[in-house]
Amino acid sequence: MKKISFWNSALSARVVGLLLFGALPATGYVQQAAAAETPKLVLQITVDQLRGDMPIRFKDRFGEGGFRYLMNKGISYTNAHYQHSTTFTAVGHATLATGGSAAQHGLAGNDWYDTKTEERVYCVEDPRNPIIGKEVTAKTKHKGTSPRNLTSSTIGDELILASGGKSRVFSVSIKDRGAILPGGQLGKAFWYSSGSGKFVSSTYYYKDYPKWVAAWNKTDYAGKYKTVTWTLKEPRSKYVYGDQDDRPGEKGYKHLKATFPHVLGNAKKDADFYKALRFTPMGDEVTLAFAKELIKQESLGQGEATDMLAISFSATDYLGHAFGPNSLEYEDNLLRMDATLADLFGYIDKTIGLDKTLIVLSSDHGIDQVPETITEGFYMTRSGEGAGRHNPKTFMLRVNAALQAHYNTKEPFVSAFWNPSLYLNLETVKKLNLKLSDVEDVLRDAILKVPGFAYAVTRTDLLLGRVTNDPILNKVQNAFHPTRSGNVLVVQKAGWYLYPKVNLFAAMHGSPYSYDTYVPIMFAGPGIKQATVTRLVAPRDIAATVTNYLGVKPPSGSVGTVLSEVVAGNKVMN
Repeated sequence: MKKISFWNSALSARVVGLLLFGALPATGYVQQAAAAETPKLVLQITVDQLRGDMPIRFKDRFGEGGFRYLMNKGISYTNAHYQHSTTFTAVGHATLATGGSAAQHGLAGNDWYDTKTEERVYCVEDPRNPIIGKEVTAKTKHKGTSPRNLTSSTIGDELILASGGKSRVFSVSIKDRGAILPGGQLGKAFWYSSGSGKFVSSTYYYKDYPKWVAAWNKTDYAGKYKTVTWTLKEPRSKYVYGDQDDRPGEKGYKHLKATFPHVLGNAKKDADFYKALRFTPMGDEVTLAFAKELIKQESLGQGEATDMLAISFSATDYLGHAFGPNSLEYEDNLLRMDATLADLFGYIDKTIGLDKTLIVLSSDHGIDQVPETITEGFYMTRSGEGAGRHNPKTFMLRVNAALQAHYNTKEPFVSAFWNPSLYLNLETVKKLNLKLSDVEDVLRDAILKVPGFAYAVTRTDLLLGRVTNDPILNKVQNAFHPTRSGNVLVVQKAGWYLYPKVNLFAAMHGSPYSYDTYVPIMFAGPGIKQATVTRLVAPRDIAATVTNYLGVKPPSGSVGTVLSEVVAGNKVMN
């Protein structure tokens, strides 16, 4: 089968783009020699919303070939925490791919606000590159997508550059941002269309779909699950939450109600079925099926250079939002996620060889409990406030009124809220001839008077480095982007739900607290010896570690530290 040529005119143009933000080595840079046991494939797995305690808690319930393969054959870091406060999908995936924080990789959140156009910016939206295929475009939320908002090179980019284009990099996910960001500027990305059940891409990557992708989409693989009912994988008596199938706050999704069994085909229309599939373990099974076809058709791991495949499994996040992490659905999904990993590893072993594959697994963020399930006093403050849900529309009106009262005007002050940023109306500030930093201070003080907020930090203080050396505030500093973040960044109190839509989900992440920053990090591959490491590490260390292991330079925005245990068995790097 004819392989995709990664080194072409389009790629050359993107290499020039990478030069502009420092991704290529400076003159005089000497590339390290590749390892004696150079892998044929780098497999980067992200399990969206997999909090770090989950693989440990359920280890005895897993089979031998999934999570336990990584634990028993590789290195597990059991005290890994993100060092930014914006624990969202886009930011986490960008950090995993680049090793940087917002100022380096450019992602201020899943969304931010453009003060010039006065419009929301979605992290990977790019109208210049529409989704390929008219029938798919009509059913896809974002009309065009690309990685152009990413301002750092990635692991995959550096691998392609170091190999002169011989290495090939692909990324796959249900979520567009879960595929596009790990794929970087130079890789190829595919993601699931929730309107059609197909895997799609944009014109940033291809003019037309490769023949095998078009053929796979014609099979309507996702549609096969219309006859499937999601039931418990094991007897109910074995489950921690077996007698708690309808806990307070559970939302479900469309025809997927709060209790088992979940009949996938009960949707009123096809579009609802394809959307709901994301909220079940079967969504990850569809992702795996497409990834396996990609490995086969693109002959990954069969060339002279190291290839890379990034897979982000999204179902854990979707159903964690819908049912909460302490739900029967989440628990059953973990067992099925383990089986999906075992299936993937078995396929890799058969086609490439696990002994020739470097595997790294992590997550983009953790998750808090459903606020309604938090016991009284669990997060109780001295003022008597427990957990709760913020309504952005309500607190925006409140702080806007506070600013109007302070300046004795009816002019609008607050333009937008995109978590975690409040954006001021700059036209009002200019019209009233006010000093922007003074208005930010008033806004900060106003938000801190709203129950359920713990911190508020102004853009001016973050720019000038006037933030107190505090574990939480340090994470806010790392979440700040000088042009994309708002005028005041907020942090809710522990246990508080904060999202633009107050009742959309059962549970939410997005804070600097340990339940959101805590994720697993696992490595397995050539030269890696079994170990469990309990010291504090960070997901930003992954990019520096993988590139060091491979003997290529780290991504341009990398600020992480090489994890010595991973490269200790590498004959060249030791």
